[in-house]
Amino acid sequence: MDLRTALAQGKSLLEEGGIAAPRLTAEVLLAFATGKIRQYFYAHPEEELTELGWIHYGRYLHQRLSHKPTQYITKRQEFWGRDFLLTPDMLIPRPETEHLIETVLAECADARRIVDVGTGSGAIAVTLALEINAQLVATDISAAALLVARGNAALLKANVSFVNCNLTEALGAASVDALVSNPPYVPEADRPGLEPEVRDWEPPQALFAGVDGLALYPALIAEAARVVRPGGCFVAEMGIGQSGALLRMLAGWNHVHVIKDLAGIDRIIAATRPV
Repeated sequence: MDLRTALAQGKSLLEEGGIAAPRLTAEVLLAFATGKIRQYFYAHPEEELTELGWIHYGRYLHQRLSHKPTQYITKRQEFWGRDFLLTPDMLIPRPETEHLIETVLAECADARRIVDVGTGSGAIAVTLALEINAQLVATDISAAALLVARGNAALLKANVSFVNCNLTEALGAASVDALVSNPPYVPEADRPGLEPEVRDWEPPQALFAGVDGLALYPALIAEAARVVRPGGCFVAEMGIGQSGALLRMLAGWNHVHVIKDLAGIDRIIAATRPV
């Protein structure tokens, strides 16, 4: 079987299975199976697929047809122009979280010590460490996630310290200039309507946060009031319809404001701790 035929068959199977972007997904999975870049298939469509390549490709197609996310199959996802390794122990970094990075770069550029709470793959902490001249501390309650995050920091040569703890309980009072986080914020009521790739594969403890999705924010904001130095920043991602509640939770902070994503949805909330 040549590469052209392998791609056509993969696209057809994925299409029949209701998988989004079937052609692109087939290309990504075949590239992973063969160790080649996707552009290679357009230059060499007549090249024969090896038996080992077909075995791997078939397995990956089968996994994707079970709605396993492509990123968990290839074990990587791009974020802020860099490739990050991942496993099902952590959320898949999403484009909207890049708005959090943009906000920190614009509003916390003078921060010298930043903590990323609930770091997961380490995408936020590693990116900030490479973009800002600051010391990064990343916390997560999942030891399995931290193992991967440490690997990402090492591969990308980012200076990040990792701490296995709940929120910031291992950090001292007024010890950081900024606290950033992409916490769980999906309401439990939304679970049945989520795509199976999200509902059945991504770690629920990193997705869901009580009835309204706001369960973790009171503790997160309280921790920010404890560990952020006066005049320091708090920046967090949030879900649809949550900005009003978060604005109320941050009453007493300075310069509290909301940043919308490219779809016009309130996505990031930022504030400054009073001096």
